[in-house]
Amino acid sequence: MIKNHPFSDGNERSAAFLFVDFLNRNARLLGDNDEPVMNDIGLAALTLLVAESDPTNKETMIRLIMNMLSQN
Repeated sequence: MIKNHPFSDGNERSAAFLFVDFLNRNARLLGDNDEPVMNDIGLAALTLLVAESDPTNKETMIRLIMNMLSQN
């Protein structure tokens, strides 16, 4: 959603919000201790990483995020 998003103004913040909503809906926003699994700086860094990545690296970005979100 961050890369090649449908937002006409190129607003990555909207995509970042949708990512947080996705995490929440899939019970990945908060850990076992009810603390966020990713702080604001981590979310911003991940958003920028995806936004600035080469489109040919899409599958790599997906695997990276899925690996980060997997429960250990």
